[in-house]
Amino acid sequence: EMGFGDLSTDAGISSLNSFLLSRSYIEGFEPSQADIVIFNALKKKPATTLTNALRWYRHMESFTATERKSFGGSKKSIDQYGPSAAPAATAAGGDSDDDDLFGSDDEEEDDEAARVREERLKAYADKKTQKPGPIARSQILLDCKPWDDETDMKELEKCVRSIEQDGLKWGASEFKPVGYGILKLSILATVEDAKISVDDLSETICAFEDFVQSVDIAAFNKV
Repeated sequence: EMGFGDLSTDAGISSLNSFLLSRSYIEGFEPSQADIVIFNALKKKPATTLTNALRWYRHMESFTATERKSFGGSKKSIDQYGPSAAPAATAAGGDSDDDDLFGSDDEEEDDEAARVREERLKAYADKKTQKPGPIARSQILLDCKPWDDETDMKELEKCVRSIEQDGLKWGASEFKPVGYGILKLSILATVEDAKISVDDLSETICAFEDFVQSVDIAAFNKV
């Protein structure tokens, strides 16, 4: 047995709404006489909460009488259209049928919400388990120049190496002549690019102003 039940009742219109959840028309993929039979059987416009039935109703309402007569198909008895079983619109069970219909909508919404939640949780878990990429590092050769030939270069180097920062590692060093008996400290520093700013490091070294006149970057290489 097929049918929507009594389309003059809320239960009947709710059945139509559920039927149109995955359909644009009562039969097929274009308006037909089946749509006209159901449209004429409705005594009132579907409520705004019944979005599928209201969308279909407004679509049918937009056609003129002449256009409706031109629809394909043949008219059949109203109980030949719709779901395979009509909702039972009895005095005792009418309310429970309405509850079932709305309950089905809630279940569909709950399923969709659960699916979205699972997708987000999975994306978050995938992000957490992804292995971090290689850490970008640079090797810098710094030339630290003193004020004059009387500067204690070993003390100058001691000051430079006293700088400790996360992502900074000091390497080999040597004293090189600049001229007029003045030496400069050439020292290697390996830094993590995301943690260490070379400009900030240079300013920190220059803060030892009793020893350091200037700092130049003699070489800069990615490692």
